[in-house]
Amino acid sequence: MRIATYNVEWFTNLFDDDNRLVVDDSWSSRHDVTKRQQIEALGIVFTAMDADAILVVEAPDQNSKRATVPALEHFAKSIGLRAREAVIGFSNDTQQELALLYDPGVLTARHDPVSGLDAPRFDQALDIDLDVDERADRVVFSKPPLELSLTTKAGQVLRLIGAHLKSKAPHGARNRDEVMRISITNRRKQLAQAVWLRRRIVQHLKAGEPLIVAGDLNDGPGLDEYEDLFGRSSVEIILGEGDAHRLYDPHARRALGRRIGAQPTTSRFFIEKEGRYLQALLDYIMVSPDLRAKGPTWRIWHPFEDKTCYQTPELREALLAASDHFPVTMDIDL
Repeated sequence: MRIATYNVEWFTNLFDDDNRLVVDDSWSSRHDVTKRQQIEALGIVFTAMDADAILVVEAPDQNSKRATVPALEHFAKSIGLRAREAVIGFSNDTQQELALLYDPGVLTARHDPVSGLDAPRFDQALDIDLDVDERADRVVFSKPPLELSLTTKAGQVLRLIGAHLKSKAPHGARNRDEVMRISITNRRKQLAQAVWLRRRIVQHLKAGEPLIVAGDLNDGPGLDEYEDLFGRSSVEIILGEGDAHRLYDPHARRALGRRIGAQPTTSRFFIEKEGRYLQALLDYIMVSPDLRAKGPTWRIWHPFEDKTCYQTPELREALLAASDHFPVTMDIDL
């Protein structure tokens, strides 16, 4: 079985209010890429992946006028994907939903949110002391993680949590000091969300439930200038560094093991002021020890770092046009 996570930049802007693709030559929200070009590129990428289940990060919007599931299922039908059914969890107001596209002939998926004594449901709030002042702060998810129960055709039941953590930019800052203050506050909130997610992970692992945590964590070792201030990145918190109940992702493990030198990357952003591209490791598929024991294999579909992607010009160019993130897949025997 192939599980994937893919952040599709501004996927929602490729659909109209009838949840149909807008296949024309108007500009998409990708720089210098039309809607037709982005849709065709996404078709190539999704078809090449041929995954049984894809966590779509930044999925089409869910609101009073738009609906994520019909939009994704229309997209899947339009390009002939096996993964043609979709499921969404709690919607949000950021136009960046979390959803799963899956092949109903291989598995079934249902939204199955849970709660715990120290980890409420992800659409609720968590009271946690963020700044060690002995006073609890109230934390909420701007994008509540997607909690799914998956059942494979062979009868294997497992949990999947899809996440998109994000530390907001310092909007409203008027000077350098305010930028720093707001950035630290937002960073603290993101780490609190990681703690909240980690508590749910431990809850599942203690119960002996096979678990996959996937998505865009917008964080990683050495990525953030405030990391030293807080001691750990969100990735380290979620993995469970130093904890008996650990998750595993080979790319995160490699990055954590070497602060200097070549590291895997899953995204590519253009820095206008510097006239260059920045690459970063942001997307992960983490697994519980029992799933790791099955010997899964991971792959980052990077247009320049993956040999097959690079040597297939159509796929290479499609990956660059489709999104500023690249898919991550995991093949596992379930």
